[in-house]
Amino acid sequence: MSDSNLSDEILLCILRHIPVCDLLLNVANVCQKLHTLCHDKTLLTNVSLSEEYWADDALVRRILKQLANHVQSLSLNGCYWLSGSTMEHIARCRGVTHLDVTGCRITSLRLSRLLSSLAFLKSLAFDVTPGFNAAQLSSEAVDALSRLSELRQMLLTPSYGVVPCCAQLRKLMLQFDIPDVTKEGVGVCCQLMVGQSSVPHYKQLEEFTARLAPGEVNQTLLLLYLAVFSVNVPKHLRVFLVSIPGPNPAPWPAAPSVAQSLGERGDLVALQLPRSWLDSASLKQALEGNSPKHLSFSRCPALWPQVFQSLLNGGVRDAAQLVSLNLSGINHVPYSECRIVEDQLAAGTMNQLADSCSNIKYLNLMHTHYHHENSPGLEGETHLCASLAKFRHLLSLTLPACALSDGLNRNHTQMQNTHPSPLFQGLKKVPRVGLQNYKPDSESSVSGDSTSGLALLLAGCLLLETFELIGPGFASTLPRLEPCTRASVEPRGMCAWARGIGDAHLAVLEALPRLRRLTLAGLPGVLRGTGLVQLAKQCRDLRVLSLANLGSLKTMNYTAALLDTLKQCTQLQELRLEQPYLNANASFFEALSCCSRLQRVCLISRCGTFDPSATETFMERCCHVVMCHMFMGGTLVACRTLQKALLDRFSAERPALSVVIYPLQHEDLPSVIRDIPLTLLDRITLFQSHVAQPPHLSPL
Repeated sequence: MSDSNLSDEILLCILRHIPVCDLLLNVANVCQKLHTLCHDKTLLTNVSLSEEYWADDALVRRILKQLANHVQSLSLNGCYWLSGSTMEHIARCRGVTHLDVTGCRITSLRLSRLLSSLAFLKSLAFDVTPGFNAAQLSSEAVDALSRLSELRQMLLTPSYGVVPCCAQLRKLMLQFDIPDVTKEGVGVCCQLMVGQSSVPHYKQLEEFTARLAPGEVNQTLLLLYLAVFSVNVPKHLRVFLVSIPGPNPAPWPAAPSVAQSLGERGDLVALQLPRSWLDSASLKQALEGNSPKHLSFSRCPALWPQVFQSLLNGGVRDAAQLVSLNLSGINHVPYSECRIVEDQLAAGTMNQLADSCSNIKYLNLMHTHYHHENSPGLEGETHLCASLAKFRHLLSLTLPACALSDGLNRNHTQMQNTHPSPLFQGLKKVPRVGLQNYKPDSESSVSGDSTSGLALLLAGCLLLETFELIGPGFASTLPRLEPCTRASVEPRGMCAWARGIGDAHLAVLEALPRLRRLTLAGLPGVLRGTGLVQLAKQCRDLRVLSLANLGSLKTMNYTAALLDTLKQCTQLQELRLEQPYLNANASFFEALSCCSRLQRVCLISRCGTFDPSATETFMERCCHVVMCHMFMGGTLVACRTLQKALLDRFSAERPALSVVIYPLQHEDLPSVIRDIPLTLLDRITLFQSHVAQPPHLSPL
């Protein structure tokens, strides 16, 4: 059918789904009618170039020239491959009100020139890199900053950035990613900030968000940003989200007064605080009389009773307004077999929560426990999954593996009836690495038919797009977040109920027609991987797949099933695979080549091997891959040789190409990780991201 048979309205709806580079450089040249429509202001007002990975500097400059008189909101977030001189061409777009250049090469002088040209700017996002000096900003730039209502800063060095210049801020989002030690081994301290002219006052502030990477410097710097809160809490504050990784964040004495202030006004929208900043009384004050939309109590076991009391017993004005709830680790007690019944999630409580908070779309229960056999209540009590099935609007769900067990596995029941092992009697015997007490042919006895609870869950949550299932002993070997992650998890294999989750359970996931993102990690009961194949055949629109430490850690028994699974994932865009003994040979990369839309692949295997020739052939076949990160075994010379070969061959046609191939056990790996663009590093550390929550909540 010719395009002349379609109305302009229909054509505009179609063109809205085409990337702006294709729109202006290709579609617009088809005919005069499409040329006119492609320059319609409805298509060019809000523009994102963030995932235009094939666009080089010259092409982006052409695009910015054509957008100059149209664009109002412009995002180049994560365009790490573009040169600094290309960033200066943004100054052509003088009507821009919202600008995001996070991850781009922006110096203080370049930022000054940009701000001087953007008189209508209201929202800015950028990185504060080493060498940034606010004193280099021109008076015109400072005037532009004084009119900003929204600012997002990625802090890579101790600095206030431009915050002291932004007197009218209503929304401030900070991300701290400063290492405690430089590459040269010199310690970093926040005394570098002492000589700065002024500190933030936040008089108009409504939303404050801070996300920290591990490190004492980041915590110290955060407290400097929050110093004014000890004197005066902004009158209009309604969002306060602070995310600090690790089990013991530094205390903040002003937290109770901030909680009290948030509760007094009755317009609280979102709340997230570290475990050491809040007590039950303060939490009760903060929630009372409010109708929050986003709440996160990750790793806050002391607040567990108050959280449910507030949500279930009228402690909030309208619990139905709640959209996202993060309860990750809220009942975490180390060594699952020693925990008492009261330390587990109760199906009845979650049932009440589903009735009260009926509109929840994002729910995170990672690092919690539920053991159906030992759940309190009458015999035949409703399974936790049946209670979770009442959350009919769920889009994203993260569960501990043991939550899926029906408690029907006789093998596990017999284990509980025998005398406690020395491990559970406090003798601190190190758990044996690998799959315990199971043989490759014992799959049926491990998984059994105990999938009825999961089936109930999936029947009620048909809208699920993101599903994470993570075993209680999982911790990634990737070093960036490893210290804080390992401090908050229990040893692998400590939970017998989690060990019973296997291929039969994965197969049941085929009942999720809208599944887009799937994470499976730390599941020793997955032996052959047959469930992966079955779900991949039905979930045809799977975009992101993350697998880690499935089955035995000494051998990789599900290789054949993994290859069959990859051949089914024709829509896959991201793959993260972590397994100690991964063999990335020709067969593996041939199967991976069936994922023709793949953009990012990350392989992590301490004892793994790879085939350089097969890797190069894969990169040739999958022409959309812009991130190829492999942390494997092998020699440093072999890794560097392959990395150079891939970069030399494919960089010209893929400007955004990021190739990192490095021995996982090499001592220089932390510095290599530090050099990876943060927009890609977040994808590598997917298992620590707790993705089952909306962007409003910091994921760490």
